[in-house]
Amino acid sequence: MKHFDVLVIGAGGAGMMCALQAGKRGRKAALLDHSETLGAKILISGGGRCNFTNLTVGPENYVSNNPHFAKSALSRFTPADFVQMVKEHRIPYHEKKLGQLFCDRNARDIVAMLEEECRKAGVEFFLKTLVESIIPSPARAVGKESQPKPPKENFIVKTNHGDFSCESLVIATGGLSIPKVGATGFGYQIAKQFGLNIVETAPALDGFRLKQQFNDLTGVSVDVVVTCGKASFRENILFTHAGLSGPAALQASLYWRPGNSLKINFIPTVIPSDLAQWFQDYKKKGSKSEMRTLLKEWLPSRLADRFCELELKPPNISLALLSNEKIREFCGKLQSYSLIPMETVGYNKAEVTRGGVDTDELSSKTMECKKVPGLYFVGEVVDVTGWLGGYNFQWAWSSGYAAGQSV
Repeated sequence: MKHFDVLVIGAGGAGMMCALQAGKRGRKAALLDHSETLGAKILISGGGRCNFTNLTVGPENYVSNNPHFAKSALSRFTPADFVQMVKEHRIPYHEKKLGQLFCDRNARDIVAMLEEECRKAGVEFFLKTLVESIIPSPARAVGKESQPKPPKENFIVKTNHGDFSCESLVIATGGLSIPKVGATGFGYQIAKQFGLNIVETAPALDGFRLKQQFNDLTGVSVDVVVTCGKASFRENILFTHAGLSGPAALQASLYWRPGNSLKINFIPTVIPSDLAQWFQDYKKKGSKSEMRTLLKEWLPSRLADRFCELELKPPNISLALLSNEKIREFCGKLQSYSLIPMETVGYNKAEVTRGGVDTDELSSKTMECKKVPGLYFVGEVVDVTGWLGGYNFQWAWSSGYAAGQSV
């Protein structure tokens, strides 16, 4: 049996950050992963360039049953701390938009940096290692904290490459999103094994499936504001064969629940009264143009045609035949169009998994389970899910760092 002070299951961003921090503290640490590739999700992120953090990170950029849980970890390892690592490794990067930082070359630079830091800290890697079971050491009882110091061997981890024992066990296995890179529900299984509560999981940062009203607009993109509940996002949406994608739609999916509606402002650049007045001014000038022709000055042609088909009868009606009240009503729908998605596209396309290990079960300072000493959960497996734009990677770095200082 191989013994380590710290055993981290999951060699993604959070797992590697945790292991390297533990190694720097002199702890004998190892990383286990069923994949043959380190940081598989990092490698495909940001179109292969890895949006590795965001300059505007704050707890308000995350969704969790406990909105305050992320504060401690995010404050102790900030975007500036990760950027400093990137600079020390001479990785060129750039700010794209809205505070998003990307590698100039490709995501392999970030994986190589984390791997090098792990090896410098003495971390051992065991790839293509499938965990078969995790057994609490006979020397301790799950859920009891009567011993002032836990024994050195708290857990035995059985794998296809032999058994491991450890004092601290870190679960950094991610969520259910993008199974093609090896995502599984393993972390949730372990949490349930040790009696921890799981906040219901769902695909997030994901596109929507819609009914038929927009299904032939594939490829049309437009700058909008999408609102779901109290959350609003001003970015592009993209119509797809399934329904709706693009940054604004993906952001809204983080807040969406089945049955909820989305509100879309298709023309966010002007206030509603000014938009209606714009059409009315054309009417005063005696314009006989069709409403859909004028709308094409604001929207892509195919979307303008479809919107008029949905909201005007006939869709080719002349502006001159519309009352001012009808014009105001039409503009109101343009700027607050309500639709109810059927569902999200699903885990195959979703960038992250919302929900996960209940934060009430964990210490916000260390990520350690309150009722299972020595057991830690970090990264996406925890019920902390960030916006699109580097926020989830920052949670991986911050939560991994927090655990790495404690294990």
